[in-house]
Amino acid sequence: MLETHTHVTRRLDAEMHAEHGLSVSAYEVLMFLADAPEHRMRMSDIAARVLLSRSGCTRLVDRLVGQGYVTRCADGSDRRGLYAELTAAGLDKLTAARRTHHDGIRRFFLDHLTATDQIALGDIWTRFTG
Repeated sequence: MLETHTHVTRRLDAEMHAEHGLSVSAYEVLMFLADAPEHRMRMSDIAARVLLSRSGCTRLVDRLVGQGYVTRCADGSDRRGLYAELTAAGLDKLTAARRTHHDGIRRFFLDHLTATDQIALGDIWTRFTG
């Protein structure tokens, strides 16, 4: 499972870098922010979702801030809490990269499975996440 994940992620990461200048992890941050209420999330929640350490998440968000895709803001009620918020440029970048990401998932992973395989795999994964 881990070898397959690594193989698929490396190929997808290379394609995302080449076409959009984004890593898969950066794409995921933009995607999670786009889906979040008001396009913002606590930094600790982002780190948990993209499976990065807090320091790794901080460095990634810093890069996205530098590219103008994300801004940082403090929580108005809890000054210790930091949020990341998607910018209009970040939403545009996500929209442009979404097709590449979806096509890559299909080509590098799903096309190697039959419809029956995909259903069985989905059933198996829900045992761990459901």
